[in-house]
Amino acid sequence: MKKERLESVLGKPIIGVQTLSGGDIAHAQKVTTKSGTFFVKSGSFPNAKELFEQEMVGLKTIEESESIDVPKIIGNYSFGGTACLILEFIKTKLPETLDMEAFGRKMAQFHLSTTSESFGFETDNFIGKLPQSNQRHSKWSSFYVMERLLPQLNLSQNLNLLKPSEVPELEHLIEKCGNIFGMVTPSLLHGDLWSGNYLISTTGNSYLIDPAVYYGHNEVDLAMTKLFGGFSNTFYGAYHEIIPPHENQKSLVEIYQLYFLLVHLNLFGTSYRNSVVQILKKYF
Repeated sequence: MKKERLESVLGKPIIGVQTLSGGDIAHAQKVTTKSGTFFVKSGSFPNAKELFEQEMVGLKTIEESESIDVPKIIGNYSFGGTACLILEFIKTKLPETLDMEAFGRKMAQFHLSTTSESFGFETDNFIGKLPQSNQRHSKWSSFYVMERLLPQLNLSQNLNLLKPSEVPELEHLIEKCGNIFGMVTPSLLHGDLWSGNYLISTTGNSYLIDPAVYYGHNEVDLAMTKLFGGFSNTFYGAYHEIIPPHENQKSLVEIYQLYFLLVHLNLFGTSYRNSVVQILKKYF
């Protein structure tokens, strides 16, 4: 985003701009002024404005849980075809053992902090650049299949990434999921908890960023943490001191990772296809 536009939003002269790496969706910058440093995410892709608006909703929702920190929100702005989200800049460090232990406890407290009478959320949002439907359901198996797996499976077929014969029948998906899930209490989820979406500050505080929030099964967040790594055994040990693992956790990890693998298949192509087909054949 142009320096002049950022200065008009921040109301302060900019003395430094640094491009940051990470993420596949938006352009990220560290912007320094005489009175503070800010994180600026911007993009001109379709739905950028709506995506940043829903990210801001997610950050506010997590903040309201009073269980784990998020960067302070400065604002969400649009300039012509470009949208941006401005947040407090968090100085970070590599996590140490005690940091991950504290982070594990905070994630468990976050999952226990806020519940709901149903699964879903008051607004739809995004997973990556893809729309994520959060229509309310009373049963978790129904929500997970109808609002998570089915839209991605349909998109995969439309993109010729999956064959119709590789996609199970709807009723079969719901039945199989229901048998494995059992009774689930809705928990507020981050929704996209990979290692790029948490920060450990220089003071050891844990922060969540880039959320795709909704009310679902806490094990979904845990499954995503295990997909690409970046979370230590200390994190899981501290988490499970507060919330014990589900009796079917091994199966849940794969079934919940299926959603994220489908998203990656639809966003990035065939390198994720074998993993998707393998899980579909194994469980459905």
